[in-house]
Amino acid sequence: MPVEVMLTVVATSIIQSVFGAGVLLFGTPLLLLFGYEFVDVLTILLPISIAISLLQILKDRTQIDFAFYRNIAILTLPFIAVFLFLVTHARINISLLMGVFLLVIAFKEFLPSVASFIDSMMKYEKAYFIVMGIVHGVSNLGGSLLTAMVHHKNYQKDVARVTVAASYCTFALIQLLTLALFSNQQADLSINQSGIYAIVGVLVFMFSDEVLYAQIDREKYRRIFAGFLAISGAVLMVRSVV
Repeated sequence: MPVEVMLTVVATSIIQSVFGAGVLLFGTPLLLLFGYEFVDVLTILLPISIAISLLQILKDRTQIDFAFYRNIAILTLPFIAVFLFLVTHARINISLLMGVFLLVIAFKEFLPSVASFIDSMMKYEKAYFIVMGIVHGVSNLGGSLLTAMVHHKNYQKDVARVTVAASYCTFALIQLLTLALFSNQQADLSINQSGIYAIVGVLVFMFSDEVLYAQIDREKYRRIFAGFLAISGAVLMVRSVV
C-alpha cells in the first residue's frame, strides 16, 4: 500500500469523523497532487466516505434535517451524475477550477467581502444546491459548499454533522453508481485495496469519534481548514499550468 495514500486516508478520515465531511474534500486535492488519476482518486475515497457517513447516520439518524436532505436529493444529485459523466469522458483538467474554488472558500474565513458574497449566494437555495452538484460532479469538492450551507443554518452540533454525513453519503453513492454504469475509464486499483482503505477509515472513525469529537475547538479548526484549502488551491493552480 502506498504510504502517501494510507496517510491521506487516515488524516482525512479523522476530519470526516469530526465534521461529517473531509475524505473527498481534502483527499481529492492531496491524491491529485501525488499524481493519481481522478477516477483512481474516486475509487480510493468514495468507499471510505460512504462507510464513515453510514456509521454517523446510524448513530444520530433521528437528528437529520430531512427538509434539507430532500433538496439535496432533488436538486443536487442529478447534476453530480451528469457532470461526473462529462468529466470522466471529456478528460477535463480540473486542477485550475479546483484551485480557484479552494482559494475562494479559504478567503471566506479572512475577508468579510468574500464571506458576504458566499452568504448572499446561500439566499438563493435552489441555485446553490444546483451549483453544489455541478462542483461536486466536476471536482469532488461539493462538500465545502455543503458544509458551508449547513453551518450557515446554525444547526446544533449533532444535527450539523449527521445532516452533512447523510448528504455526503448520498453524493458518494450516486458517484459510484455513475462510474459503474457510464465511465469509460478503468481504475488501477483492486477491490481488495479499496476494501483495506475503507476498513482503515472505519477504524479511524471509531477512534476519533470517541476521543476527538467532543473535544475539538470548532473555530480553531475552521482557521486551520481555511489555511489548508488556500495552500492546496495555490499548489493545484500551479500544477495546472506546468
